[in-house]
Amino acid sequence: MVGDILISRIHNFPTMKNTKSAFNWIISILQKHKLPYRISGGFAARIYGSKRKLSDIDIDTIDMALNKVLPDVQKYALHNPNRYKGREWDCYYLGLRYKGQEIGLMGVNHAKIFDKTKQKWIRYKVDFSKVSKKKVYGKIVNIISKEDLINYKQKIRRRVDIRDVREIS
Repeated sequence: MVGDILISRIHNFPTMKNTKSAFNWIISILQKHKLPYRISGGFAARIYGSKRKLSDIDIDTIDMALNKVLPDVQKYALHNPNRYKGREWDCYYLGLRYKGQEIGLMGVNHAKIFDKTKQKWIRYKVDFSKVSKKKVYGKIVNIISKEDLINYKQKIRRRVDIRDVREIS
């Protein structure tokens, strides 16, 4: 699947570049369209205190948001919104590269994660009313709650997830 190839390139990209500019750009677009979102993944872990290097900015939103923002982000899209299924995630996904910074938008309506403790796919439940509000690069934004972040990272259990949980607990 094309999405698999693009996603693997995105997540293996070695450094964060123009992060502040990219972050403010994508948040402004999500807010302009009044779409629910939350910062998640390693970027959220960094906000909560993890120190590891990152490669991208992960943002959870609703599936239809990916198509709604597409006209605003099309020239930065690595591919159009598409279903992605890898080892840890099964979701609707839009990968972007803005000024060299990778951004992943994940539609969560039907998303699943692979729970390594149970050895099975489970629903990735997102409650946008349970976000934390944090100031990031001068903007008050929605962040996955620390509890929810730890919960899903404990299920996925990649080395980076285990490290994030250790550093933010």
